Amino acid sequence: MFERSVFINCPFDDDYSPLLQAIAFCVTFLGFMPRLAPQNGDNALNRLNRIDDIIRTSKYGIHDLSRNRAKVQDEFARMNMPFELGIDYGCKTFGSPPLSSKCILVLEERRYDYQKCLSDIAGWDIEAHGGDYQMAIRKVRGWLVRQAAAPPKGASLIESRYAVFQQWYWARELAAGASEDDIRQYPTVDVVDAMQQWMDVGQPE
Repeated sequence: MFERSVFINCPFDDDYSPLLQAIAFCVTFLGFMPRLAPQNGDNALNRLNRIDDIIRTSKYGIHDLSRNRAKVQDEFARMNMPFELGIDYGCKTFGSPPLSSKCILVLEERRYDYQKCLSDIAGWDIEAHGGDYQMAIRKVRGWLVRQAAAPPKGASLIESRYAVFQQWYWARELAAGASEDDIRQYPTVDVVDAMQQWMDVGQPE
């Protein structure tokens, strides 16, 4: 499980949802397992304990720092993402094998924004997606091919299969009695689970 698990540390708001779902699909389509904090539903563990557990059991970590800038006056920037990046980096730096073999990808929306909020990671290869889910797929796909020996399937193929998955998923949920509003409000973790189900049944059209 460790060798195929990818911890995705990113915003869970509605604006970011298209990017999160595209990233999770890319990870799933290339044969890996996306891990999200809400997936671990053990109520005996607090949120940080759940995150610790996912980080310890995931060789790969994708960390998006897009929410480190406040959008309106008096709004606080979100510190959860850089904090969890720090935990992952600490595991890689100070942990014993297999933790020392961990690989980390850091994403941001606009290039070099990270230098204003987390300058300690200057020199890392930070990837900017511009808020575009297609660009996010390209960045994640390239990283998994380089760092995890993922099959070198083209980004355009991944995007086209993602569209097929979405059609299949919506048709399945509508046939099960859900309304379009119901489907839009389903939590992302349910959609991510459906991605693996779609893969398991042979990627139906």
